[in-house]
Amino acid sequence: MENTTIKEPVIKAHKPHTASHCCGHDHDAISVHSDDDGHNHGDGEQQGWTSHWPLLSALLILFIMLSLDYGFKIKFGNLTELIIFGIAYLLAGYNVLALAFRKAIRLDFFNEFFLMSVATIGAFAIGSYSEGVAVMVFYSIGEWFQDAAVNRAKRNIKALLDIRPDTVTVLREGKAIHVKPAEVEIEEVIQVKPGEKVALDGILLSDKGVYNTAAMTGESKPDTKLKGEQVLAGMINLNTLTEIRVKSLFQDSKLSKILEMVQDATARKSQTQLFISRFAKVYTPIVFLLALMVVVLPYFFVQNYVFQDWFYRGLVFLVISCPCALVVSIPLGYFGGIGLASKNGILFKGSNFLDVMTKIDTIVMDKTGTLTKGVFNVQKVVTGSFDKQELIRLTAGLESKSTHPIALAISQYAGNQTEGLKIENVEEVAGMGLKGKVEGKTVLAGNAGLLKKYNITYDPVAEQEEDTIVMVAVEGQYAGYFTIADEIKEDAGATIKALHELDIKTVMLSGDKQSVVDRVAKLLGMDQAFGGLLPEGKVEKVEGLKAKERRIAFVGDGVNDAPVVALADAGIAMGGLGSDATIETADIVIQNDQPMKIVTAIKIGKLTRSVVWQNIALAMGVKIIVLILGAGGVATLWEAVIADVGVALLAILNAVRIQRIKVS
Repeated sequence: MENTTIKEPVIKAHKPHTASHCCGHDHDAISVHSDDDGHNHGDGEQQGWTSHWPLLSALLILFIMLSLDYGFKIKFGNLTELIIFGIAYLLAGYNVLALAFRKAIRLDFFNEFFLMSVATIGAFAIGSYSEGVAVMVFYSIGEWFQDAAVNRAKRNIKALLDIRPDTVTVLREGKAIHVKPAEVEIEEVIQVKPGEKVALDGILLSDKGVYNTAAMTGESKPDTKLKGEQVLAGMINLNTLTEIRVKSLFQDSKLSKILEMVQDATARKSQTQLFISRFAKVYTPIVFLLALMVVVLPYFFVQNYVFQDWFYRGLVFLVISCPCALVVSIPLGYFGGIGLASKNGILFKGSNFLDVMTKIDTIVMDKTGTLTKGVFNVQKVVTGSFDKQELIRLTAGLESKSTHPIALAISQYAGNQTEGLKIENVEEVAGMGLKGKVEGKTVLAGNAGLLKKYNITYDPVAEQEEDTIVMVAVEGQYAGYFTIADEIKEDAGATIKALHELDIKTVMLSGDKQSVVDRVAKLLGMDQAFGGLLPEGKVEKVEGLKAKERRIAFVGDGVNDAPVVALADAGIAMGGLGSDATIETADIVIQNDQPMKIVTAIKIGKLTRSVVWQNIALAMGVKIIVLILGAGGVATLWEAVIADVGVALLAILNAVRIQRIKVS
């Protein structure tokens, strides 16, 4: 194998890797690069027609000579033809010959450059000058168009992803100055003018801002943000000048992480790609041997054996055997699938997950933030003998140290009552709630399991509430509870229906109490629903499904979902509300938190697989037919090269069209 050197492209590669095969191509990384032999498959996007003048000159010579021969019946002497066609051959094939020679020195004979060199030099040896030149010219033209198609796919993904602004306006000492985003510190304030892209994640300080979030979510509908809400890098300010307090460094922004994810995605090959790469390594030496057998074996069985005729058939066999259509178009197909998903606000962290999504038969979902909006409101506060305002104040003080949606709801409900409170030793009890000291008092806030853990007796009436409840204990005594209501996402019901139409089973797992979970599951029409689960409980449920040989995708957004996301065949994270831990662990990230994107991800996976297998069938089918015809003396070198280049171009065009398809 040859080593691939990563250059410094628009999107910087994070992990150099070796990825080559028998044809010498490496189209599996977004990074622009060239191989160690100088055969460039990436810089062609910077070159125009003028850079191909030797090839175009060779094509012109070939056209003139064929026109004189077949059109005007003008013949040249053998030596004259050899010189003219020899010049055209060198113009078209110098790079291919040089590469074949350098590889041969390293004893690497099973590659397309050596294959084409042998076939065309052989054609010259038997006097088929025009055919030898035609093979090299059309092969080189095919390479040109293949590179153009690959570069276009790269540019499409780069244009989609390279959305980070070069400069940002930051307020320092009362002055607005322009600096690079990487130079801005956390808690600094930046200004974003109308039409500008937000450079860093932060909290909106202005009263209101309207943003285009299409780059992050794939949705063109403007999103209105209010003071105190999160604004992410990559969003475009649509109306008035806004100020944002930075909450993460440039390299830690969600957008930067997305760029890394998609960059790394192209390095993770699907099983189909890996199979084709392995297949090509075995396939090429076999066809070399078969071509040799086509030349040699007939000597022992054919009465009127003519070496030149059978040598010619062997050359045809070599030309058509080139597996380039497979090894170029298949990675290009997966490029297209990743690009199409990105356009729809879905990030696949590897082309292998496109394949995985086609085999999923069970979707397991978290409730809060996945099927529901995760935007809670306090419905009522119930107390016994404990003072209601004191309960609100102490609970909100404790919850102010958490970013959980329920904690935020209680904090917002309390307003400014938590100002000045002394809050200490806050700890999260996984899957249950919070414990800490507020104003010197030990406060517990969470579900019934939390109070049971600390042997605190509570009012059983609380568990009869249909809404989510947060029970509170102060100094070891039950103090009361809050009821919290969440809204189901608008497209959640349609998502479950669409999944059932795809014959996919739906299961809900939640830490919320069973009555709440059952109500949501019934409204959505889910197959199964389990409530009151701690993180380890979710893991047990998924392990139980896997034991039944179900292919599972788990969709979640919280920190406690990370273990089960990692366990599933495909882990899907809701990227808008989702925690960083879950997004890091997930294989697929949905940027706008819409459940329907799960269906879209499955459809894109199936579409990509369909196109890839169409290309495999097309390339192998045509090659087998022409190989047989060539061995039988029916197909000439002309037909061989046209079939080879034609199939490659058809396969590439079929792969490229993926990015133009609209997925509903």
